[in-house]
Amino acid sequence: MEPVSFTEELPERNVCVVGSELVENYTVYIIEVMDGEHRWTVKHRYSDFHDLHEKLTAENKVDRRLLPPKKMLGKNSKSLVERRQKDLELYLQTLLQQFPQSTPTALATFLHFNLYEINGITAALAEQLFHQGEQLLQAGEVFSLRPLQLHAVSQQLRQAKPTCCNGDAKTDLGHILDFTCRLGYLKISGTRGPVGTSNILENSLPFDLSFFKSLLQIEISDCNSDQIGGLSSLRSSLSTLNIHHSTETMMLILVPEASEFSQWEAEGAVSGRPVTAVVPLWRNLTTLDMSHNAISTIDESVKLIPKVEFLDLSHNQLSSVENLQHLYNLVHVDLSYNKLRILEAAHTRLGNIKTLSLSGNQLNQLTGLSKLYSLVNLDLSHNQLAQLEEIKNIGALPCLEKLNLSSNPMCIIPDYRTKVLAQFGDRAAEICLDSKVTTEKELDTVEVLKAIQKAKQVKDRMSSSDKKISEETRLSAAAPPGLSPPSSSSCCTSVVAPPSFTSSIPSFSCQAQQAACASQAEEMTNREETAALPSVLHLTSADTTQDGDSAGFLSERTHCDSTVAVNTTATVCCMCSSSSSRPVETTCSSCSATWCPLLAPHLLSLTSTNQHFITLLSKRLRNALKEQQKAKMDTESKDEWCQSTESSSHVEGTEVGSPRAKWSSVGPL
Repeated sequence: MEPVSFTEELPERNVCVVGSELVENYTVYIIEVMDGEHRWTVKHRYSDFHDLHEKLTAENKVDRRLLPPKKMLGKNSKSLVERRQKDLELYLQTLLQQFPQSTPTALATFLHFNLYEINGITAALAEQLFHQGEQLLQAGEVFSLRPLQLHAVSQQLRQAKPTCCNGDAKTDLGHILDFTCRLGYLKISGTRGPVGTSNILENSLPFDLSFFKSLLQIEISDCNSDQIGGLSSLRSSLSTLNIHHSTETMMLILVPEASEFSQWEAEGAVSGRPVTAVVPLWRNLTTLDMSHNAISTIDESVKLIPKVEFLDLSHNQLSSVENLQHLYNLVHVDLSYNKLRILEAAHTRLGNIKTLSLSGNQLNQLTGLSKLYSLVNLDLSHNQLAQLEEIKNIGALPCLEKLNLSSNPMCIIPDYRTKVLAQFGDRAAEICLDSKVTTEKELDTVEVLKAIQKAKQVKDRMSSSDKKISEETRLSAAAPPGLSPPSSSSCCTSVVAPPSFTSSIPSFSCQAQQAACASQAEEMTNREETAALPSVLHLTSADTTQDGDSAGFLSERTHCDSTVAVNTTATVCCMCSSSSSRPVETTCSSCSATWCPLLAPHLLSLTSTNQHFITLLSKRLRNALKEQQKAKMDTESKDEWCQSTESSSHVEGTEVGSPRAKWSSVGPL
């Protein structure tokens, strides 16, 4: 049978018995009922016909001889069944002719008029509400209706006929209108195919909702948006709107007027374009669920729902997130199971939301989520996230408590949970990952990973600094060499090394040398011996002889990294107050920048390892401390002692190339 839709004209009705079938030990007759273009089938045994006839004879004065008599013997024989089939068909046709306008309730129920025919549907619904309407309203429960029932009521209201067709007050249409005016919660569930045994398609039947005056919540599923009428009349009362499997755009639901007025504008909005219609807002709508539809874009119709807090657009075809900046009160957003690949600057569209579901999309990066500072619950399951580095984008979110990353490629990484939790730093204990509370063991592992990560960062910074210095050295190697006489302190005497003392030394830039000086100065400050360290330490001839050095010099390094002859001097401090807080400064021969030598070249030439260097340096610091104490005890002979220690020595130049020993030269200790 070809599916058809209802027509508004009063259809012709007919009935015929098209066949029979044997069920266990009795025969069932197949009845086809036709109401205009609509038809459906009903199955009854002979005893059902007998019960119907008893009711009709008692209530509607039907002739008792109209029904074919019973047969006790051979009741299932083929000849008897064929003859009875014709007699029963004639019986039903006679009844329809006897009651052309108002079908008795017993007959309407027998032929399923209460399921498929307009008058029968409204009469059955009115009688149900007559008995149960008040109880349903007091309970505040959700009342369910089918699109076919709403279509029947809408058609009845449009017809110029009495509200009670069969004279029974219980079936009066007024019971339906009274109930719908006070109903608060409604659910409308359609079907994709024909209804029951009929050829009626519910999703092609238009219906009107304007007679619902107090609805707070409505759910519509498996209907076409074109068939839903009067939805705009619910704008003033509705707080929750759920639409499923019913629309391809949000505009058709939120702005049904757009089909008539293309240039519309929301109420209260300022527009610079010509407007043909001002559309009222959904003033009380706080929850909008349009999941399981075919929506491909979030259009400007959302301007009409400024108070929405919960928005569910899951299981649609969205590839981008737009226009949500108009929803200032958004708290919960569900965009799961769409076609999203990336979210750029999500905070500019989603605002201060607390719950965001993005599961079932195609996300492979999280850069756009880094500024959702109010986010508490984030679902990223069933995406394409493969790199743990992406978690850094959400690791700094201060309010995040629940995170779901299940069914992502990164989940197969060893120790996946602890590595993810480590990205949250000190907040790892507050994160519930994949619906599992973080354990103490995982927190201990996170602390280890954090320590390793910090060490790696330090190492990377050192490596980066080494590479920078090496690059500066390589670039300056092409510059012409230059020499400048070493500078000396105003109160210190410098002795220039003989010209024959030259060495090819790869030099650092002044800036790098000063940075190294600052680093060495900080390390020296942290040692106890430096608490009383004089401004400039000198190297006695006895120390020099003991360590195998003949003299100590200050090495001057050029600003450019070319190979040059290095002029070295041995600096002697006179313990003057002007230089008591820092080492002797030296001027770069190329750029005239001032830098501070810290160590004599001979000190570096003898230190093959860091430990060896520390040992020698400690020894000289102790000697310097003794000299300072001696100087304090003999303040009267200070000038004489300064002159007596004035000497010069020559130290064989060394090449300082190790990246672990980037120290500047200083005056002799």
